[in-house]
Amino acid sequence: MTDPIASAYRLLEASLVYSEGREVGTIASLDAHAPAENYADCFVRDFVPSALVFLLDGRGEIVRDFLALVLRLRDQQEEVEGHRTVAKVMPASFRVHCDETGREEIHADFGDRAIGRVAPVDSMMWWLILLVAYERISGDRAFTRSAECQRGIRMILNICLQDRFEIFPTLLVPDGSFMIDRRMGVYGHPLEIQALFFGALKAALAMLDDANPENRGVRDHSDKRIAQLTEYVRHYYWLDEDRLNRIHRFRTEVFGHDSENALNIHPESIPDWVSDWLPVDAGYLVGNLGPGRMDFRFFALGNLLSALFGLTDADQSRAMMRLYEQRWDDLMGMMPVKICYPAMQGEEWRLKTGSDPKNIPWSYHNGGNWPALLWAFVAAALQAGRPDLARRAFDSAATRLARNGWPEYYDGRNGRLMGRRANFNQTWSATALIVADKFLNDPSSLDVLSLKGYGKTHEEDPEQGDAG
Repeated sequence: MTDPIASAYRLLEASLVYSEGREVGTIASLDAHAPAENYADCFVRDFVPSALVFLLDGRGEIVRDFLALVLRLRDQQEEVEGHRTVAKVMPASFRVHCDETGREEIHADFGDRAIGRVAPVDSMMWWLILLVAYERISGDRAFTRSAECQRGIRMILNICLQDRFEIFPTLLVPDGSFMIDRRMGVYGHPLEIQALFFGALKAALAMLDDANPENRGVRDHSDKRIAQLTEYVRHYYWLDEDRLNRIHRFRTEVFGHDSENALNIHPESIPDWVSDWLPVDAGYLVGNLGPGRMDFRFFALGNLLSALFGLTDADQSRAMMRLYEQRWDDLMGMMPVKICYPAMQGEEWRLKTGSDPKNIPWSYHNGGNWPALLWAFVAAALQAGRPDLARRAFDSAATRLARNGWPEYYDGRNGRLMGRRANFNQTWSATALIVADKFLNDPSSLDVLSLKGYGKTHEEDPEQGDAG
């Protein structure tokens, strides 16, 4: 029988991207029949589990060269006519291209080539989190504290912290601007972005040099925003039996600072499935929140990153793991991890996805199962003191992934079927398994993602691990 870890490493090595003779990333998929051209690109978010493998294997120079290249590519974003200044984001992906003469060019995609033409929001946040991971493992402060990196961090924060026409501490983004990069009704303040925003702010505080006077104002602003964001998400996004009962009894159209229903959520908006599905001793962060709107769907990556980075408190993280334990068939199934639950169907699917044939019920982003999320689940489970759940998820994935050819995602309520439009030889499906294996074999390796001690919300919990 093929060793799944050895098979995953072979795929990882074959996916390496080179620029000027140096390894600078990994392409998304080695599937020769991939229908989308950009699967031959190196995506910033897709590279994260690859980067963790390289860092834990002592190959940090690949991560450093990736970080430096993406930082340079940021300045290639074209300005839009009519904008006095453009807040530039990191590219979603890049590709190294050689012309007929052998001259090398790097083409970056800032959303202008993406489906829906939406600029990525998450790339710059993942970049910051990887920067911390790189310094933590390599100790290379000469790079992370260089003028270029410090300037890059400040520019990212200037995008995220700029004033907008709203008063919430959460970050407002459009549909399709992160991992769920197609229309899925996640416009507004989706949980995944808030978790990444929290992680990026803490990462910035870890990286910004105190001695640089240019950093002092943005450090203070970031510190205050972390405190506000943490309090807001832990209170308003959290859903357990007690919170559900209070929402069920909310009064509406109540004015003033003392209103419990500050966002005017109507109890009639609670979906029928929630009250029967949510266990009495479990809880989770809802998928989205805004004026008059609460999206009760469970989104895996946002919840897992919130637990991993410390956006949820220790009790909430443990309650989240109890939800996974008691609703395993729904949230994990035969191939961990289901990206969201439940799937939109019928008229809701037609209206919110625009009748997207790729996001049919229980497929792709609409309730599909993504092995790329395995590393985040294993890390969050270990962090919450549930190595049993981490091992269960890993074992169920390891037995199938290599044999199935490393699919991008799986379909069906229980993730039994390989995705109808999934690519094979998907790099982050393979590297997620490697990272999960490393975390299980050596839980201290979770320290690569540790953001403890940065910001005013630092909490110690002896029952939790070192990351977060």
